[in-house]
Amino acid sequence: MVDGAWLEAKGYASNLRTYYTKTGWLDQPVRGVYRRPRGPLKWQQVVISLQTLLLERHGPLCVGGRTALALDGHAHYLSPGIETVHLYGPKPPPSWVFKLPVDARFVYHSDKLFAGDHKSRGMTGLAWDIRNNSGRDLSTLQGGDFTTMSWGQWDWPLTLSSPERAMLELLDELPHRESFDQADKLMEGLSNLRPRHLQKLLADCRSVKVKRLFFFFADRHRHAWLKRLDKSSIDLGSGKRSLVSGGRLDPVYNITVPEALYGRE
Repeated sequence: MVDGAWLEAKGYASNLRTYYTKTGWLDQPVRGVYRRPRGPLKWQQVVISLQTLLLERHGPLCVGGRTALALDGHAHYLSPGIETVHLYGPKPPPSWVFKLPVDARFVYHSDKLFAGDHKSRGMTGLAWDIRNNSGRDLSTLQGGDFTTMSWGQWDWPLTLSSPERAMLELLDELPHRESFDQADKLMEGLSNLRPRHLQKLLADCRSVKVKRLFFFFADRHRHAWLKRLDKSSIDLGSGKRSLVSGGRLDPVYNITVPEALYGRE
């Protein structure tokens, strides 16, 4: 999928695009957006197009948070099916993305949770050479922040936040857009997180709330990787954080959590 500006830059003027659309050689799902007519439009096609063909025009975007965790195999801890696709990046996707007739709803999140420009470096190497049907270069993915999965019959690369990063992104949505119970169940299943990558992500994380919540849930489930993290080097801030009304204050991390989650399992 590409937009009119992309085709214009390739030498396809508006009158030619109109002709191709009328003759059925191109499909126009919304005004100014084009694709080859190959069955129902899937959200994966939209994201892969943004991450490859349209990367230079619209900037890097990554599937993250709850969606990345589901795609990584943790869907049994989440609602069945993917109804919402969480996209993270330095700037929003083009407005036409939210008008497309796809099988999921797109939600954009500003990529401000972590310091540095990891996403831009990680995504740049994934620009696709459509002439040679090649170009995936996983060597540029930075510090375990991202992973890719193949999608569709042509094995196009769909770039996701790594499980370590995605869990921190999900915790950033507590308590208003994600639930404590959901986060607790997800953390229980994350027994294979990589401590070296976690250490770097936690050091880069700008949110005191997220870091305290991460260690609160990690302590509850006593995963083996927790012993390999240097908690003393992570800035957990000072003072109390009230996250839920009527909750109970956890004395270790000074955050209020639901009464049902209080205590260590």
